[in-house]
Amino acid sequence: MNIFETIKKETAGYGDKTAVIEGNQSISYRELLDASESLASRLKNNGIKPGDRIALLCNDSIDYIIISLAILAAKVAVVPVSSSLSWDETDSVLNRIDVNCLIFDKPSYTVADAEPFYSGFNGGGEFFLLRRKAKGILPEEYYALNPAFIRFSSGTTGASKGVLLSHESIIERTDAADRALCMTSEDVVIWVLSMSYHFVVTILLFLRRASTIVLCGNAFPESFIENIKNKKGTFTYASPFHYHLLSNAGDIAPDLFSGVRIAVSTAMKLPQSTAGEFYNKFGLELSEAYGIIEVGLPFINLSDNPSKRGSAGKVLPDYAIKIENLDKEGVGELSIKGKGLFDAYFSPWKNRKSVLSDGWFNTGDLGRIDDDGFLYIFGRDKNVINFAGMKIFPEDVESVLNRHPAIKESLVYGLPHPKYGELPCANVVFKEGTSPDFDTDEIRRFCYPLLASYKVPKEINPVKTLEKTASGKIKRWQTDK
Repeated sequence: MNIFETIKKETAGYGDKTAVIEGNQSISYRELLDASESLASRLKNNGIKPGDRIALLCNDSIDYIIISLAILAAKVAVVPVSSSLSWDETDSVLNRIDVNCLIFDKPSYTVADAEPFYSGFNGGGEFFLLRRKAKGILPEEYYALNPAFIRFSSGTTGASKGVLLSHESIIERTDAADRALCMTSEDVVIWVLSMSYHFVVTILLFLRRASTIVLCGNAFPESFIENIKNKKGTFTYASPFHYHLLSNAGDIAPDLFSGVRIAVSTAMKLPQSTAGEFYNKFGLELSEAYGIIEVGLPFINLSDNPSKRGSAGKVLPDYAIKIENLDKEGVGELSIKGKGLFDAYFSPWKNRKSVLSDGWFNTGDLGRIDDDGFLYIFGRDKNVINFAGMKIFPEDVESVLNRHPAIKESLVYGLPHPKYGELPCANVVFKEGTSPDFDTDEIRRFCYPLLASYKVPKEINPVKTLEKTASGKIKRWQTDK
């Protein structure tokens, strides 16, 4: 199987239909697929082989979609890299995933010996291709899995880097999600999220169903408002942060979402206050979606019932769930099994079978199912911090903090925030001899070149000690200043 060939087959009757709109530019399905196939041939002629890994680092655009589809058509794995990462973080992704090539736009990365590169889209931007010497020391199992995507992530173990998805898994999980979303060729999707984090279940599903995708760029909310009006949007896919801004903008008319059939909220837990203020202004219930990179999109709240706000909805038909180790209120550890689960963790290598327990994936989330079958998430068994929909792994931030010459050890944690979800904060223990008047802003300045800006702790609190477990590990739940 190949997801590109699947899209090509399923959109055969929609060649002249608009596939993607970006500002004043647009591209039809025929043009999109032809450009992707042409670019796939160029990649092959340049020595790219099936099973290779190509990292893509650029802003959302028509070009981004063409290049991604071309890589998939060439039977090469796409490694999406967020442009919000620092150069050190980007280099870490390239090394840990052992990529063969990096395709990037010039502002994102600077390498003198990179080759000019074009997607083939008329009016598209200039890109660059950097060839790298990959070690290529991979298990034969990797190539047998038909790899399509590798998303850099710490996974549930905190040590594994890179969630690998095969073409087969992507096809299964897009089918599974569509049993709830019911996308059609009549849908116009207004897109504001980052494709480096949201592509597999969403963009690829929208393309499979011949929907039109409208890219809003970075000019939010102006471009969003303009596009939902002028392009007659029927479907929005955004974070609670975006919906909160729209609800509180005084110059937006209440009928803005009058043509929208589903407004999906994802990337972080939807606060009930945001759901309420959005409904009060626009008369539409937000549909909270619960997505996991290892699983897909197993829950979407489509109830339209205000009493179910705060719930991720009912489990989709292609998944099964169980909650174990319940407390007295029925909250326990959530596990999921079903179609489209991830195929492996890339580095260090762990195949799906070695991670799952009898086919069940432990999400690391704590949840409860009510009498109507609706899931409520009550916290994480993992330590992930969710800042405005962006995932932050405390260990990654701590490794940078601990490189500062004045810091002995650190603990990074999230503090609840009504607008951003959680703010990354840190407790730090200074080395002996450090002045008690040491400026913690200097530590934040130290972090900025090494971390994406959203990962840099918003508060840094000096403490004398960090509480440890009996085995000497830092207790993750301590957050006192």
